[in-house]
Amino acid sequence: MRVIKEIHSLVLMNDANNRGVYRRVPVTIMGAAHTPPQPYLVPAQMELLLAEYEDIKREKHIIEAIAEFHLRFEGIHPFIDGNGRTGRLILNLELIKAGMLPVNIKFADRRKYYDCFDDYYSNGYTPETLVQLIAGYEVAELERHINILEG
Repeated sequence: MRVIKEIHSLVLMNDANNRGVYRRVPVTIMGAAHTPPQPYLVPAQMELLLAEYEDIKREKHIIEAIAEFHLRFEGIHPFIDGNGRTGRLILNLELIKAGMLPVNIKFADRRKYYDCFDDYYSNGYTPETLVQLIAGYEVAELERHINILEG
């Protein structure tokens, strides 16, 4: 949890009142199929997510585990601002820790990315759509690195 708050502090470095601090007000996500929990539930839900993430990593492929974590993290929406940036940095940190390459979710693919959340929260909490998006980016990054080495 400390690492997540530290990453968020970097994302919101110019907002001394909110950086690294769980939100204290209810929020809604425009156009989302999911409503984040009330602020008093955020600390417990984050602790549960971190504990369950350890189990998920043992049971699933690392990309599936990272996708599941990311979808749930964004669903909790623990901070008042900077959740997306923080979540994507955590996603890449976890990929790197697993020996994979970081991915850049392209602005042009933002609709596909947002659709992953709607799909997760409206279709039985299956992370498959985001798994495919991350895996596709990972393959593209690997191919890019191979081309650099061959060139």
